[in-house]
Amino acid sequence: MSGHKGRRGGGHEEEHENHERWLISYADMITLLMVLFVVMFAISNVDQKKFAELSAGLSAGFGAPRFVAMDGAISPLSGAGPMIDPISVEIPPVGPPGGDSTGEVPAQEEAEKAASDLAAAQAELARLDDVEAQAQAALAAVGLQDRAGFRVTEEGLVVVLFADDVFFANGSATIQPTGERVIDTLGPVLLGAGSPVSAEGHANHLPVGAGSIYPSNWELSAARAAAVARRLVEVEGLPASTVDATGYGDARPLVPIADPASLTTNRRVDLLLRSNASPEVRALLPTLDATRS
Repeated sequence: MSGHKGRRGGGHEEEHENHERWLISYADMITLLMVLFVVMFAISNVDQKKFAELSAGLSAGFGAPRFVAMDGAISPLSGAGPMIDPISVEIPPVGPPGGDSTGEVPAQEEAEKAASDLAAAQAELARLDDVEAQAQAALAAVGLQDRAGFRVTEEGLVVVLFADDVFFANGSATIQPTGERVIDTLGPVLLGAGSPVSAEGHANHLPVGAGSIYPSNWELSAARAAAVARRLVEVEGLPASTVDATGYGDARPLVPIADPASLTTNRRVDLLLRSNASPEVRALLPTLDATRS
């Protein structure tokens, strides 16, 4: 009998070593590489039409030029050839609301603004005409229609009070009785108009006489304007906050000094009924007034 005992059924054979396990890892790596290349290929094939639309939308939103690749570009992963050069598409920048890229108001809006200003100027001129008609009627009722003139400027309605000897004595700022009647007749009309009133004194080019208490036409014209403004407030009841007085001397004549009428015409006190309209509307008033003359 042999000294070595035979292996019985309860024994185990030594496990056979597997030398091909690397094939599993290799197969996994190949699979991952294939997935990687599929993903990269999918990324490289961009829908060119949608990309161009997206680029145009971004350009319109941000106001900057964009470079859009045209259809037919070669994928950088295919190696088949170079890509087609991109074409620069210039998208106009977005301008501010209500205007183009330069900030200018469109022609249609300009036309609408001009039409609106014209309508407002016509309405304001009609209001000033109504005040003038009331003033003329009031003066005519007391026989003083020739003591005042009327004209429309960019500032509003001007009532011209000619400061001759009937209104003011020579070299004096004391209002004569006839002048008081003129002011008292105009007072209720000006009060009812509800607009600020400026009394503006003017003188002719002759120097103040030696007997006057005023050293020059500046002081004389200012004193006459103040006298008229004071009566409007203290006698006629116009709010003091809406009345002011200014003296211009002989700096703003109505007619040239060579005109013989300048001695009486330029010596005056203007009552300016100020317009409350916008500057654009007021600028149209003289033109509208002239076209109907």
